[in-house]
Amino acid sequence: MCGIFGGVGSGPGLLRDVMQLSNHARQRGADSSGLIFSDLGRFEAYRADFDIQQLRKRVSPLPSRVVAGHSRLVTHGHQDNQPVIRDDIAVIHNGIVVNTESIWATLGSVPRLAIDTEVLPAIAAEVLGGGGQVAEIPGKVLDLCEGICNCAMFVPKSGKLLLFSNNGSLYVGEKNGNTFFSSEMFPLSDIDCSAIERVVDPIVLDIPVVEEPISITDFRRTRINLVPPLPARSAEETLLAIPKREMLRCSRCILPETMPFVSFDESGICNYCRAYIPRNAPRPLAELQKILDGYKRPGERDTILPFSGGRDSSFGLHVAVEVLGLKPITYTYDWGMVTDLGRRNISRMCAALGVENIIVAADIEKKRRNIRHNLQAWLKSPHLGMVSILTAGDKHFFRHVETIKKQTGISLNLWSINPLEVTHFKSGFLGIPPDFEEQSVYSSGISKQLRYHSRRFGAMLQSPGYFNTSLWDTLSGEYYRSAQKKTDYHHLFDYMRWDETEIDSTLSKYSWELAEDTRTTWRIGDGTAALYNYLYFRVAGFTEHDTFRSNQIREGDITREEALEKVDDENQPRYQNIRWYLDALDLDFRETITTINRIRPLGLRGASS
Repeated sequence: MCGIFGGVGSGPGLLRDVMQLSNHARQRGADSSGLIFSDLGRFEAYRADFDIQQLRKRVSPLPSRVVAGHSRLVTHGHQDNQPVIRDDIAVIHNGIVVNTESIWATLGSVPRLAIDTEVLPAIAAEVLGGGGQVAEIPGKVLDLCEGICNCAMFVPKSGKLLLFSNNGSLYVGEKNGNTFFSSEMFPLSDIDCSAIERVVDPIVLDIPVVEEPISITDFRRTRINLVPPLPARSAEETLLAIPKREMLRCSRCILPETMPFVSFDESGICNYCRAYIPRNAPRPLAELQKILDGYKRPGERDTILPFSGGRDSSFGLHVAVEVLGLKPITYTYDWGMVTDLGRRNISRMCAALGVENIIVAADIEKKRRNIRHNLQAWLKSPHLGMVSILTAGDKHFFRHVETIKKQTGISLNLWSINPLEVTHFKSGFLGIPPDFEEQSVYSSGISKQLRYHSRRFGAMLQSPGYFNTSLWDTLSGEYYRSAQKKTDYHHLFDYMRWDETEIDSTLSKYSWELAEDTRTTWRIGDGTAALYNYLYFRVAGFTEHDTFRSNQIREGDITREEALEKVDDENQPRYQNIRWYLDALDLDFRETITTINRIRPLGLRGASS
């Protein structure tokens, strides 16, 4: 996942315009960067594990007939940066190839790097080595590769640059006799390109013919590993064992006595059941179609679809394209805790449906440092009402989506949020009673936010460590999430019943990937969920799975017995994901879990199943 950019030609201002394109590419990921250009009869490539602005200062590329580069969100091969060069073929690539193992087996070759991009020049070399032509390379690559594949491929010995894409996240434009390319349309408009088009069919551009091998210079600095591997099962997993507790539960749903503000009547039915307003009773789909007709633009993209790669947003993308006939752009905010699995599913879905993905990436190191500070503060003064601060950094999603709307000219946001994901307990542990009548998502007003933050501020005073560099990030993110006015937001499941069986069945057709350490399809793309659910389960004896399954019972989707069976499985601690999470934050697993395990569980009033 990255932004790629470049220009080819001999007209004025080529280098200046390419450098401007690089500034925009940076918002898609700034973990590493690369540049490639021709100079004095050879091609020079520069790679760095720092951002493109710093690399430009180090390299200062000279005017050239071809200048290109990338700004990268690291997903594979922490030490391997782009351009990736193999057999004198250089590639800059936006996307994730999810089937690299099978490709290497097909080629009868082995990778030299950990980065998925390496299969692309290897395929190209196979084509050329077998007597094929340069123009045949894109077709072969796209035939073999699964996942997003947007490429600029340099073949200097043939004097060709290939531009090709399988999901439309690549654009070309013209200016002053120069041809420019970028992962998004807006940057080309910003430098006043004309004739801007999505790359549908492969494009072949002439570049200087160079026989000399590509010169490579790598710049490295000491840094943490942004892509820690998913660990294998280990004996240390036993640290996560939680003794089973018998708790009093609602006789209709499965909410336990430790649920904030819960009460039971003489029949054992909880107040959450008695106050429940059905949430999975959609209006006719025809009403949504009528609304969407006002946004559709013939032959143009018409929808921004927030996309995490998780279960519901993936299904929503399927419906948007295959049922509603929309031409969406997916938008992803990567704040550092999107799992590699989630990223791979983004790649699968967007490639399969031919949908552009616009990604905005945070400063991953900074975000994770903020999370680490907050988790350390939480461990010094455990408070269940403060668990949500571990995800506070992701709320800038809402700030960036407004920028995407302006850049694309698309106003419609179509959300695919599970209407049964209601987690009153998260603020309930701060002493805030549930609002049973609240129906819309992300609509809390100023008064509710002030009450929430005043309670949270009081809890923060118990652990001064919360007053760290993350504070402004947290507060501003919450503003954009809950207080900023939102327009042109529509919710798919207001008009379509949410059906878990249908969703899972649909996603299986896309080879949608499941997590190794759980059988649920929910929250597997969220790197924080395993840890915070472990905290809730350890201390309170339930998780968000219990509240979700309780809502399913109330909707008549499952029985109480089925719900109890499901949560018994879903609430089991997810060792691999928890370990990955702590590795990503550079925290010791054993020390952290031991500290959590010392927290005294909430007291119980009685015992019943």
